[in-house]
Amino acid sequence: MASPAASRQRSTLFSVLMLVCVALAVWSGIGAADKATWAFEVLPMAAILVVFALRRRFFRFSDLAYVLLTWFFFIQCLGGRYTFAEVPFPHALMDLLGLERNPVDRLGHFFQGFVPAILLREWLIRRRSMAPGGTVFWLVAGCCLGFSAAYELLEMAVVLLFYPEAGPEWLGMQGDPWDAQWDMTMALSGALLAQLLLRPLHDRSMARAAGS
Repeated sequence: MASPAASRQRSTLFSVLMLVCVALAVWSGIGAADKATWAFEVLPMAAILVVFALRRRFFRFSDLAYVLLTWFFFIQCLGGRYTFAEVPFPHALMDLLGLERNPVDRLGHFFQGFVPAILLREWLIRRRSMAPGGTVFWLVAGCCLGFSAAYELLEMAVVLLFYPEAGPEWLGMQGDPWDAQWDMTMALSGALLAQLLLRPLHDRSMARAAGS
């Protein structure tokens, strides 16, 4: 059982992270070049954060999960403010890496798998009492890939309904006809790497959360 001081520390961290998210949403919304794009990129994630905050009294995720969730919200706020294709990225670094397109969109989809993987892994282990191992690993990976595919389908539906003349611009981002496939590949890669790289750290963070 965690000490009262440790519990207060975790509560303080969560409050700080939520204040950071509010500040990010305001910063992103005020400077957004396209309010419709901002709403599409930021509001769904903002709704998820509200759900996490309301449900925290019933189930507290680990500190690592909340930090990663805040990081993912920051990425979405970048996309909402600038659009992912226009997020400022050093051209010198792009030239050094031999990149022809802005990589921020790809990075965003990488974390679209990376962050949900940790959240889902924790929910399965702590809430559904599944043992860490191969079953959880591949279930998480498959769900994250499914989530990424669902996002691509949602994006397609939004374009067909509201921007029927802008299909190549939205769905073939930056002139790449394989944009959707690469996005899903990046999300799957993120889900796999998150579990491989963060497992020890996540296990320790979950243990602290379970004891609080």
